[in-house]
Amino acid sequence: MEHALSPATLAELRRPRPYPAVSVLTPTHRRGSGSDQDPVRLRNVVAEARKRLEADPAVTRERRADVDAQLDRALAEVDLAHAEDGLVIFAAPGEHQVWSLARSVPERVVLADTFLTRNLVAAQAAERPFWVLSVSADRVTLWSGGGGRVEEAHAGGFPLIRNRENFDAERQMRIGDLPSTFRDEGTRQFLREADIAMASLLRDQPRPLYVTGERAALSLMDEAGSVTKHAVLVGHGGLANSGPEAVWQAIRPALEAEESKDTTSVVEELTSARGHRTFAAGLDELWLSAREGRVRLLAVEEGFRAVVRDDGDHLIPAEPADLDARDDIVDEIVEQCLETGAEVRFVPDGTLGEEDGIAGVLRF
Repeated sequence: MEHALSPATLAELRRPRPYPAVSVLTPTHRRGSGSDQDPVRLRNVVAEARKRLEADPAVTRERRADVDAQLDRALAEVDLAHAEDGLVIFAAPGEHQVWSLARSVPERVVLADTFLTRNLVAAQAAERPFWVLSVSADRVTLWSGGGGRVEEAHAGGFPLIRNRENFDAERQMRIGDLPSTFRDEGTRQFLREADIAMASLLRDQPRPLYVTGERAALSLMDEAGSVTKHAVLVGHGGLANSGPEAVWQAIRPALEAEESKDTTSVVEELTSARGHRTFAAGLDELWLSAREGRVRLLAVEEGFRAVVRDDGDHLIPAEPADLDARDDIVDEIVEQCLETGAEVRFVPDGTLGEEDGIAGVLRF
C-alpha cells in the first residue's frame, strides 16, 4: 500500500485515463475498536464499483474485464492489519494503486476519466510530511515522516554510504596519523555530497527538514553545505544505522516543539487578519474564497469534518444519506486552496475557538 504522495506522483495520478478510471474510497480503522468491520465494508464498496461498471453502457466488455481484474489485484494488496484511517483504491485499464491514509475518507465510488485525488491531497497536508537526515561519518540515511511515524526513504540517492576500503585505523593509530573523524577531508567531502543530494531532493519535494547526528557531525554538515541553514538540528548520534522507532523517539520532542510554534504562528496571523479585514471563517465563506483563489492561509482543525449540500449559492448542512450530500467538503477546500498556492495548516482541535473548525487569511 502506498503512503507518500510526491508532486510527481500526484501529477501522474491526475493525468486523464481511458474511461473508466475507478476510484473506491472507504474509511478504515487502526487496530482495535471497529477494525473487524473493515473487511465487510471493503468488500461491499468494491462490489458496488463492480455493479456500477456492469450497469454503465459506456464501458465495453473488454474494459470491464480489465478493470475487474485490476480491482482483484488491488484487493490482494490491501493489508487491513496495518490499516490507518482511510483506504483509496484506484483502478483503470492496465493499472491499479492502493493508498492507505492517516485521515478518514467518505465511502464513495467514482467512475470518471481521472482518479479522485482530493482526499489524498488533504491527507498529505494533514500528515505534515517532513524529512529526517541522519548523518554519520560513513553513512547518511534519509527518513520520510508524517502522521506519527517515520520510514526509511530510498530517494535522492539515499542512503549514501562512504567507501572506506583503504582506511586502516589501526595502522594510523600506530604511526600517529589518525585524524579526528570529523576533521578528515574525506568525511568533509562525503557530507558535502550528502548536502548536495538533499538540496536537490528538497527542490523537488519541499518539506521541513530535521538533521540528526553527533554535534561534530552536525557542525561539519553546516560548514560543508546549505541544507542545515533552514533545518532543525537534533544532536543525537547513531541513527544513520538505526531503525525507524529509534529515529521517531529521537526527533519527537523537536517535532512537538515545532508544531507548537507553528500553531502559535497561525493564531497570530489569524488575529492580525481580523484587524486588516482579511479574515474569513466558516465553510460557506471559505468555499467561495477558495474557488476565487483569494485564500493565502487556510487553518483547519485536525478533527474537523462536515457534510453539506451545495444549493448553488451556499453550502447547507446535510446528513450523509441526503441526496447530493458532499461529506468531504473540507478536503475539497483544502485541495482547492493548495491548487491556488495557499498555505494550509492543520492545527489541534479547539485552536480556532468559535470559528467552527476552519478559518483563513485572504489575499484581498
